[in-house]
Amino acid sequence: MLTFIGLGLHDHKDVSMRGLECIREADHVFLEGYTSRLSGTSVSEMQAYFRRPIRVLGREDVEQHPEIVLDPAATGNVAFLTGGDPMVSTTHADLRIRAALRGIRTALIHGASISSAVCGLTGLQNYRFGKSCSLPFPAKNWSPATPIEVIGKNLSQGLHTLVYLDIQEERCMTIPEAIVLLEGLAEKAKVSIPLYVGVARAGSGAPVVFAGTAEKVTQADFGPPLHILVVPGPLHVVEEEYLTMFGGL
Repeated sequence: MLTFIGLGLHDHKDVSMRGLECIREADHVFLEGYTSRLSGTSVSEMQAYFRRPIRVLGREDVEQHPEIVLDPAATGNVAFLTGGDPMVSTTHADLRIRAALRGIRTALIHGASISSAVCGLTGLQNYRFGKSCSLPFPAKNWSPATPIEVIGKNLSQGLHTLVYLDIQEERCMTIPEAIVLLEGLAEKAKVSIPLYVGVARAGSGAPVVFAGTAEKVTQADFGPPLHILVVPGPLHVVEEEYLTMFGGL
């Protein structure tokens, strides 16, 4: 049995009671550490709270060596932990498909997702979001234009864009870093971005939400990660009022 368990947004106490029971009853517990990260806790804290040893897996482990998870799931109970909700990532969907093809039973225990949390924190209406995109750190001679293409298309349709910021083992992209990158891409693509909304540490006791122009938002103090960014389309009057009251617009 392979159970995918969403851990929520911030720390080890965000997991549901059902998820916690499943983890404590599992023969093996894996945590994927590449699509998201619980910034309010650590692996050692999770192990103490869950009362189970946890093996952290990287992207290569899950994508290229799924047998690490599937082999023990064929004969016992395996809990596969993810930040947020477990099926937001394509790699997790692929792992569930692989399990089913091997005749391994699977189940889902959902957790709070950043895609819905952002709507609650910013007041931006969920049905007005278009396609989301990921913004990676540029590498040598490589800086993909896909993010600005997605943003430009959404803006042309009056839709908001959720921009996932790169998470690497040694660093997490911040909102100011993301805006600098997007402004450079926007200039090349001749796309105008009049408004940004930054959100830091969603799900924590002290999240930060701040909206404004590129200059205004890059100067704001968002504190430590995790950060995420929204490029809104034209605002509905209620969205504008909400962002003014709760996001400093």
